[in-house]
Amino acid sequence: MRIAACCLGALTWLGSTSILHAAEQVTLKNGYDLICDHREQNGDRVRLFTSGGNFVEVDAAEIVSVDQIPDPPPPPKAVAVPPLTQADIHELIAKAGAQHNLDVDLLASVVRAESGGNVRAVSRTGAQGLMQLMPATAASLGVNDSFRADQNINGGTAYLDALLIKYHDQLALALAAYNAGPAAVDKYHGVPPYRETRIYVARVIREFNRRKLGEKQHPSGVGN
Repeated sequence: MRIAACCLGALTWLGSTSILHAAEQVTLKNGYDLICDHREQNGDRVRLFTSGGNFVEVDAAEIVSVDQIPDPPPPPKAVAVPPLTQADIHELIAKAGAQHNLDVDLLASVVRAESGGNVRAVSRTGAQGLMQLMPATAASLGVNDSFRADQNINGGTAYLDALLIKYHDQLALALAAYNAGPAAVDKYHGVPPYRETRIYVARVIREFNRRKLGEKQHPSGVGN
């Protein structure tokens, strides 16, 4: 029968009571193995302390060997992840747009209005990420981490797509619902009379038109 006890610290063998800085495994004549954090010796008796302050007292002659246990290797250093560039965000938007058949410039305009391209953006109401998803909305869309750009964009794009379908591709209504919620749009049978929502709808449409005009002037350019 062999016994092992988990512990921190160390055990020494020679000399009087002392403490080392590395755990050691003590093997006894009866076949027991003890992993201990320190040892106290008084004459021919030795107390082998395990974790939690527990100890086993044995005759010094019962100790066959003491083997130092090497410290565990340090955890690997975290690899720094470079911040997303505008080109990276544009690529994610393009993929999401292709999946949902939505105009890339429209999605880019929503991202710009919602967060200004800040992956870590949080609104005063708790909306998060590039497309400012509320936690409940994000959960319903299968978004586990709203601060992951790919998940946020995929979730926001799916949500906007669903709103466009609901409102029969009436962009102003879909954008108003994205900002204020479908209940507000349904209540007022149109863009609700909220100053913030009306400014938001106008901002997104204005940005969308700006991008389309830019495409005509610079057909090979990449959106911002």
